[in-house]
Amino acid sequence: MAWSKKQNRPLVWLFSLISFLLIGGCSISYKFNSASIDYTVLSSISVQEFPNQAPYVYPPLSQVLTESMRDLYSNKTRLQLVPQNGDLEIEGEITGYDLAPMAVKEDAWASQTKLTITIRVRYTNNKNPEKDFEQSFSAYREFDASRMLTDVQEELCQEIVEELTDQVFNATVADW
Repeated sequence: MAWSKKQNRPLVWLFSLISFLLIGGCSISYKFNSASIDYTVLSSISVQEFPNQAPYVYPPLSQVLTESMRDLYSNKTRLQLVPQNGDLEIEGEITGYDLAPMAVKEDAWASQTKLTITIRVRYTNNKNPEKDFEQSFSAYREFDASRMLTDVQEELCQEIVEELTDQVFNATVADW
């Protein structure tokens, strides 16, 4: 038995209508920034300067970290960045900037060196003090020991700062 196109039209129309109703009744919600902030309660954030109190100091690190932190919250949330007394407050200091030999070869020389940066963060939620915390965060990158730190320092610090700011962001507003 051969089906004609006219006989299929009602079935196609009915299938299309049912699909439309099913899809229209579903809703999918995505949050691309991973922040879970109630903007009816929170509207501002202040990020204070992160002074470098590590025994070894890389001079640009304080400014790079502070600006990266401010940029992250400005770009991934709708919170207004204010100089002080925000609904959320982030402050802290750089407490560690350490080099350690890694992967020692048979000739007792290190083939890799690890750069670790540690920061201490104090987070204050002025609308919900139960969420306040003080915590240390650290991140590291390894590089070939045959290279001088001065040759790779800027790039490594940028990568480490990006990871640190993501860790702080997740701990403060992502509710992970």
